[in-house]
Amino acid sequence: MPGTPSVAVVVVAAGSGTRLGLNRPKAFVEIGGRTILSRSLDSVRGMAEAASIVVVVPEALVAETAAGLDARVVAGGGTRQQSVTAGLAVVPEGTEIVLVHDAARAFTPPEVFDRVVAAVRQTGHGVIPGLPVTDTIKGVAADGTVRDTIDRSTLTAVQTPQGFPLDQLVEAYRLAAGDFTDDAALLREAGHPVSVVAGDGRSFKITTADDLGRAEDLLRRSLPAVRTGVGVDAHAFSADEGEELWLAGLFWPGERGLSGHSDGDVVAHAICDALLGASGLGDLGSRFGTADPELAGAHGEVFLRRTRRILADEGFTVGNVSVQLIGNRPRFSPRKAEADALLSAVLGAPVSVSATTTDGLGSVGRGEGLTAIATALVVCVTRSS
Repeated sequence: MPGTPSVAVVVVAAGSGTRLGLNRPKAFVEIGGRTILSRSLDSVRGMAEAASIVVVVPEALVAETAAGLDARVVAGGGTRQQSVTAGLAVVPEGTEIVLVHDAARAFTPPEVFDRVVAAVRQTGHGVIPGLPVTDTIKGVAADGTVRDTIDRSTLTAVQTPQGFPLDQLVEAYRLAAGDFTDDAALLREAGHPVSVVAGDGRSFKITTADDLGRAEDLLRRSLPAVRTGVGVDAHAFSADEGEELWLAGLFWPGERGLSGHSDGDVVAHAICDALLGASGLGDLGSRFGTADPELAGAHGEVFLRRTRRILADEGFTVGNVSVQLIGNRPRFSPRKAEADALLSAVLGAPVSVSATTTDGLGSVGRGEGLTAIATALVVCVTRSS
């Protein structure tokens, strides 16, 4: 709106993330197919008021991050304070309020950002979001003995984004005599007041492997109740004429089999990929690797039952599945009803398989193998309200 102060958000994503135990900086670790940083930026872009964005990342990832990103991207330093300093240096001219946000708090709701901005405007000083401390807090001596019980009503668990008038934050960073891990502490050291507004339980910081698991669980539970997925599988016919053909869970006497670590059932495999993709639980390769000796020669029914169990363990049930089989042989239509009934029974949901050819086009058209394309609908039965 005309006349209102402009707002900038500095997203700090320069940490190494060593406590996650992964070989990539924390903000660039993926959750559900997208990086922690990407999900953090969703929250910023969801603010009621448009804000300019500055992202601070490791120097080696500046170019990669900046590609296609509508934000200023700069290299961070060895500490959080150094990284924030780098971000403040490129905040657009005319900014009056700046929010500093840890990318590791990837699920902070946009309304927390809005709440902080409104409070900074109202008070004219720093504002931080926080949650009441619910655990009993004890003061402990160096030898491990309890000294006292601290009144938790006077305590707040601090989160981000932390918001400040830009001139106050710049001054506090200029005067800083030491290294602070918290912007509010730095403002207090410079003599400026800081207030607290309500934070949000979803704004937890992803620091350890357990935190990452919590984030993945939160993401799954926030997914739409009904989801769809697509799976594709292709196998060549085996060079061994004695190889049996198993397709759509059925044995096809007199037909040459498909090559593969298992029985090569393209229909079953495409269904598994579609179901896993719809539920965000990986794919056939990650769930059923060729290194598993139990899957050597395994029939499609084994994969289907395991996939259904994986989904059930994560709160999903199968809605329905449709499969298109592409190939010159075998002639599928006489056994369609049999295949549909078998697959439906295994998955506990309607499955429909149809077949077509490519009119001689491509390797499948030349009779070198088979391809299947499956679409699946799954329902998240444990979705949180």
